Amino acid sequence: MVVDSPAGPALLSRDQLEYKMSGRLGFGRALHARATAADMLGASHFTVSDGLGMSEAVAVILERPEAIRYQDLLVVGEGTPRIVPVSEVFEGLSAVFRHASLHDPLTGLPNRRMLELEAPALTRDTHRSRIGILFIDLDDFKGVNDTYGHRAGDIVLAEFAQRLTGCVRDGDTVVRLGGDEFAVLLVGVDEAEAGAVADRVLECMDEHFVVDGQHLDVTATLGLAMASDVTDEGALSRLEAVLRHADDAMLNAKHAGKRRVGRISTAVNAAGIAREALIRRRLPGALPDGTLSLQYEPLRDLATGEDHGVEALVRWMDPELGQVPPAEFIPVAEHTGEILRIGAWVIDRACSQARLWSDAGTPLRVAVNVSPLQLASGTLVADVLGALDKHDVPAGLLEIEITEGTAITDMPGAAVQLQQLIDAGDGVALDDYGTAYSTLALLRALPLTTVKIAKSFIDDIDTDARAAAIVNGLIHVLQAAGVKTTAEGVERTTQLTALRGMACDTAQGYLISRPVAPADVPAVSCRP
Repeated sequence: MVVDSPAGPALLSRDQLEYKMSGRLGFGRALHARATAADMLGASHFTVSDGLGMSEAVAVILERPEAIRYQDLLVVGEGTPRIVPVSEVFEGLSAVFRHASLHDPLTGLPNRRMLELEAPALTRDTHRSRIGILFIDLDDFKGVNDTYGHRAGDIVLAEFAQRLTGCVRDGDTVVRLGGDEFAVLLVGVDEAEAGAVADRVLECMDEHFVVDGQHLDVTATLGLAMASDVTDEGALSRLEAVLRHADDAMLNAKHAGKRRVGRISTAVNAAGIAREALIRRRLPGALPDGTLSLQYEPLRDLATGEDHGVEALVRWMDPELGQVPPAEFIPVAEHTGEILRIGAWVIDRACSQARLWSDAGTPLRVAVNVSPLQLASGTLVADVLGALDKHDVPAGLLEIEITEGTAITDMPGAAVQLQQLIDAGDGVALDDYGTAYSTLALLRALPLTTVKIAKSFIDDIDTDARAAAIVNGLIHVLQAAGVKTTAEGVERTTQLTALRGMACDTAQGYLISRPVAPADVPAVSCRP
């Protein structure tokens, strides 16, 4: 019972009463014949405030002496005091932990685990033709974090979660899968109704996100999959299969230009899109699992005929996917930002190998491909100089090759970083010149020591006079500007002869050697 004692409300428990009434020798009942309930209370009155949170209440309970730790609590506050069993407190804490484990702490939305647990019950009585999933990915969201900071990114994510919740129907389940990826489980819809929800999501992105007075324009790309689209998916559950199809559809929409709704139909190579989605999921584990490696393609000095350097090429052998070509996984790595970790690892491994060759008496210059995204991150110079210093490699043994898979968005910033590398003694080459974003203006904008002419230009120089004239003119223009040239993809001796006649500096290709393991590089393995 609750006793209104002079010191305030206090709890008189059955245990306390029985202890007092029995006494040490059984005389307690006689000794307390005239006692009041307040007299039966212990020396200290233990109460807790109703303002305590569940975890705080548990902490208070665990700090009590063991003899009274699990006695009921007296909770006091503005209203009438309440008696709360300790078991209820721990049950409540368990519910708090369960809620936390099944919800995203930033947005408050259910998480992927919650979706997995609840989806069977939510869809049990609905035909698969009326079940759909929207997979939503915010476009280029990494740029928001990089430009405005992660706090701004969190504000945008939380605001988007609210907008997304307002776009769906009653009964739809909105989930944050992680990062900038969300999903909506649609139950009781046909394809047209699901498409209408997707359209509303796209429309809600038309309004600016406001962070600290700044207007941020963020778009989203969606993938829609209906459960009826999914056939046999092996060990995958129905939910996992539909979610994967929606993810694949989203990737398809990204390729088509973003800010749209993707759909996998019979006209789309679903198998290829599914493979790309699998690459995206498995790529983050490539470095920790040790499935990345480097091979080296020799570069031949056409004036001396010696192989004076190599190009480091990253390879990925995944246990599930097998050998994954760089043309498949590098674009995915650039899209997800994983290229920054992979790129730093490649630079470090290449410098380590250069050190080993130097120690063995066969020093070779190593060229390393880097993505424009590494330039955009601002970490390239530190990564390069740090690796050179770590492995005690002279800067002259390293050349950085800028690849053109992604456009260089900050040309002045890129130029500053590349000049810093040149000033440090490193070479800087523009790879695959003549493809993607390369123009003559790019040659003037960036400080370069070498330009590598793409294979597509080299293919016909020994059979097509016009192709030969173009390559010859390019070589002489570059050499006049003090830039060396490398011909890529040389496969025939007649091409090599033509390039020597044009005074091209260096060549590489299968005629000289395919990419090989470090020990099999001809300049190393052929020396005594």
